[in-house]
Order: sequence, then structure tokens, then C-alpha cells
Amino acid sequence: MIPETAKARIEELSREELIALLYELMHRVHELEGQLRLKQTLTTSKNSSQPPSRDFKPEKKKRKRSKKKGAKVGHEKLERALVTNPDKVFYALVDNCQSCHINLLDQVPVQVIRRQITELPEIKPVVIETQQYEVICPCCGEVQRGKLPAGLEAGRYFGPRLEATVTTLHHEHHIGFERLVGLCGEIFNLMLSEGGAVAIIKRAGKAVFAEAEKIGEQVRHGKVIGSDETHARVHGLNWWQWVFVSENCEYHLMMPSRGSDVIETFMRDCEAEVWVCDCWKPQLNAPAKMCQICMAHQIRNLQGLIEKRPHLAWAKETQALFRKAIHLGNRREQMTERGYQRQVTMIKKKLDQLLKRRFSGLGTNLLDRYRTRRDSLFIFLERADVPADNNACERALRPSVIHRKVMGSFRSDWGAQTYAALATVLNTAKRNGENAFQKLGQLMGTPILPFLLQPEFAV
Repeated sequence: MIPETAKARIEELSREELIALLYELMHRVHELEGQLRLKQTLTTSKNSSQPPSRDFKPEKKKRKRSKKKGAKVGHEKLERALVTNPDKVFYALVDNCQSCHINLLDQVPVQVIRRQITELPEIKPVVIETQQYEVICPCCGEVQRGKLPAGLEAGRYFGPRLEATVTTLHHEHHIGFERLVGLCGEIFNLMLSEGGAVAIIKRAGKAVFAEAEKIGEQVRHGKVIGSDETHARVHGLNWWQWVFVSENCEYHLMMPSRGSDVIETFMRDCEAEVWVCDCWKPQLNAPAKMCQICMAHQIRNLQGLIEKRPHLAWAKETQALFRKAIHLGNRREQMTERGYQRQVTMIKKKLDQLLKRRFSGLGTNLLDRYRTRRDSLFIFLERADVPADNNACERALRPSVIHRKVMGSFRSDWGAQTYAALATVLNTAKRNGENAFQKLGQLMGTPILPFLLQPEFAV
């Protein structure tokens, strides 16, 4: 309700004053509507640094299938390739004619139809027993005991292949200890307790720890290092899983901090040439001569600004320039050096023009960021070994996020540190084209299956 005093004041206004008041009120309504639109604008992984898991997912409508199921007419049939050396071959010979009953075994076949069936043999654990003999020396009276070979030493209950299998199922395929015990019993016919599974994971952590430290040293001395971190829960507390990537190596680290002290502890006295990261402040201050800001994050942040301020030309032009720069970096090998450098110069000039723009309101934080970090935007255009984004680190952390969602939190410090060491060794092996399972088996100890081929009593 409008107060009576206000009504009286309005009635006293002239026509020109009423028109001016109307324009003022319309301007105010426009501003309030703009603020309301800003609040209603959804923040997603496409217009911010928010992870896709937090995006709002509306219920999908069932759409009618317009095309028939199956392959198109004329599509080339894809069949499973035949192996060169099958383990068993069954020959289906033709002995007699089904019509006239004459013998056809001596006839040359006009065609041989090959088909292969793949099957698994019965999985059954192999138990190797050691019997260590003790003999009393008749000369000195000392007790002498038979020596056990490597792989059959005392205190070992499982072979490295079995331990590598259990560790891979838990670490790589995110199977908890309770389900792991059931799986080993049903598929492998192996009686394994939860305590036995925990002991295997502990032993795996000790086996890979030294190799993980070697990888960390390689990353630490890398020329170009990328880093990122993700949330983790360790015995009910907030921790962070860090990853440092350099060339074909990645090092994982579990720490209760997200601050710059983690990077300082990891790098020690080393300094990288280029540090690739998002705009998290501790990473921006990493010990490196230069810093490359993740362009994928910047494009998403600009997209969020465009959705909130669709009439801000600066945001659209800057986003288009960043995309052009990324495209140029991807085409570097297909261009002449002279033509490439000419395009780089044009992009940098355009960037300088955009950074001279002036506007107020939403988006000035991005403008200030790019002015301050101008030299951190296009390093990837100058150096081919520097990526334009930090996607390598995000891909390295994706399995850990899945493990966290499936398994929940780590119940102990050693569990978190063991997971980080295993992730370091196995992921680095995959990066270098190695078989992660075989790599883990090698680190777990001497294989014991070759002993099955030896005579029972070796001389």
C-alpha cells in the first residue's frame, strides 16, 4: 500500500516530473530483473569449475526411436578374429555320404569352415608345500636346516600372482574386502578372510613404495609439471589427494592439507620450468619459472559470465580468442614455422586489446585475473611440450574419484598412503604402455609357479 503522504506528493508533481519519475522507476525495475536473472542462472560444469557430478540432471524424456534397430543395409559384418595357434583343434571329418552311404574319408575337402570357441578352464589355486629338513651334524653337533629358495621363504602364505590379483581387484576395480572374499571363494575357489585380504594390500603397499618414490623423484625433476587435487576422507577427516604429472610419470600423494605447503614439501629444492594448473592460489605460487593457466577452466568461466551477462562483448571475444589459440596450438605441426609465429603474434595483439577494455560489474574479476596473469595464458603457444589445459591431471584423478564414490572413505592412514603408492606405480606403468598387473606381480616378489615344473626332490 502506498502511504497517503506519498500519494499527496505525487499529485503535486508536474507532468515533466511525473515522466522523469516514471523513467527512473522503469530503470530500477530493469536492474532488479537483471539481478533476478543472475540468481536464477544455473552454475554447471560447462560454465564454471564445478565438477560434472554436481550438475543438475533433469529427468530424461523417452524419445521415440525413428530408426530400426541393428546395422544398416550393406554394413560390413564384424566378426571376432581367429587366433593363430589355438590350444585345441577338433576335426569334424566326413566319413560317409548321407544319401548313398559310400565312404568319403579319402576325399579332398572343398572347404574347411573354421570356428573358435573361447573358454576358461576350472580355476583352482595351486598349493605348494615346503618341507624343511633339519639334520644334526655328527661332527660338531650343530643343527643344520635345509635352505628354501626365493619365493618359498618362511612367512609367506600367498604367491605374488595371487597377491597381485587381489590387489588389482581392490585397487583398480574398486571391490571392497567383504565382496572380495566372496569373489575369491566363488570364482577362484580360494578360501580368503578379510584379514588375509587386508594383509595382502599392506604387503602390496610395502612392495611398491620404493618404486613410487623413484617415480616421484622423476616427476620432481621434470621440466613441465602439472598438478591438481581432489577431496578425500581418511578416518573421518577431510584430506586431499594430490597428483603431480610430468611427461610419462604421475605421482599421487595423500595429505591433510590443500595448501602450498604440500607442493613445497613435494618439490623440496627443485624448480620446474613450467607449472600447469588451474587458478587455485597454492598452485599458482608453485616453484617454477613460468605458470600455464588451464585454458579449459577459463573457457568455462567465461561461458558462465556470458550466460549471466549476454550483452558483454568482452566475454564473448575473449572466449573466442582462447578457443582460437587452442586450435592454433593443435595445428602447429601442420603449419610452417613462419606462418605459425605470425598467427601467434596476431593472437597476442588481440589479447592486449581485450585487456585494455573497461567495464564495471560482474566479470571484472576475470579481467583483473588476465591482466595480472597475462604471461601465463599462452605459454603453450611458445613451447610444444606445454599443454593448453590441465586435463592430464584431471584424468589421473578420475579413477580415484570413482574409488571414493564406491568404497567411501579410507579407515586408516596406511590405507590412504597405500592407495596413493599403488596409483603412482600402476598408472605410470599404463602411461608407458606396460601391463599394470604384470608390473605389480614383479614387484610383489619371486614367482612360485615355476617350482611346479621342477622335480619334487631337487638335488
